[in-house]
Amino acid sequence: MPANSILLAIGNTPLVELKALRPDGGARILVKVEGGNPTGSMKDRMALAMVEGARREGNLPPGHPVVELTGGSTGASLALVCSALGHPLTIVTNDAVAREKVDMTRALGAQVEVLRTPEGKVHPGLVPQMRARVEEIVKETGAFWTDQFNNRHQLDGYAPLAREVLRDCPEVSHFVHIVGTAGSSMGVARVLRKERPGARVTLVEPASSPWLSQGRGGVHGVEGTAGVPMPPLLDKSLYDDVVAVDEREGRDMARRLAREEGLFAGTSTGLNVLAARQLAATLPREAAVVTIAVDTGLKYLAGDLYRIA
Repeated sequence: MPANSILLAIGNTPLVELKALRPDGGARILVKVEGGNPTGSMKDRMALAMVEGARREGNLPPGHPVVELTGGSTGASLALVCSALGHPLTIVTNDAVAREKVDMTRALGAQVEVLRTPEGKVHPGLVPQMRARVEEIVKETGAFWTDQFNNRHQLDGYAPLAREVLRDCPEVSHFVHIVGTAGSSMGVARVLRKERPGARVTLVEPASSPWLSQGRGGVHGVEGTAGVPMPPLLDKSLYDDVVAVDEREGRDMARRLAREEGLFAGTSTGLNVLAARQLAATLPREAAVVTIAVDTGLKYLAGDLYRIA
């Protein structure tokens, strides 16, 4: 039966086991391929949960405008949801974000403001700068700010992802995921702690901006990650370890995923799989390490991640 809304296409993405990149003698590595969502990103789950939560609680009347800041795929995901539900949307982003993401957000009907950054890189002051602009827009227009860094509805939005993992790999022993707002990692970990108490959760961050492991930020090029020192949604009871991995090695891993596994994704996915592979190499063969391909590589073709000389 046909779906009566594109929003029903969100979720139920495949869980794929890596073969070529499994370390010799190490654990299995399974990747949740979130590029299958309508905008090609796991953020579709978050955007739907935030907007539906606000509508359900009476904070977002029909047709009321929405505003949000983003350093990654949230803009396109919110644009999809707001388009389908009839809400005008303004997105504040920056020039460190892949051009494809900005173009997609505009194509889906949102108004987009792009702030300039030194050398087109993420830096510690960027989120406060974007937040200040969003606050101005709220004052000027009365728009509803979804406020992804503080919005707890996204934890529920990512719960189905965890249940899908448990359905397809009930023996999951480890979950590895990079941190942005921490909504996806905490939303998944919250379900795993309840349904699979023995599973361990490892958070990932770029080594050049180790907020969680060392308490300091830095310049990096991993979109949608390491945005604030301690994300408000972060819950220390829901994770066991933090690893900082090299961005260049993560980018190399993204390219290896494409060439050796046919899994086409972005930089943050490369960091996820790099960390998962390093962990899997230390574990017995019967262990099962699950991580996430957060988006599709189609969002990165205009940049240098997949540029072929």
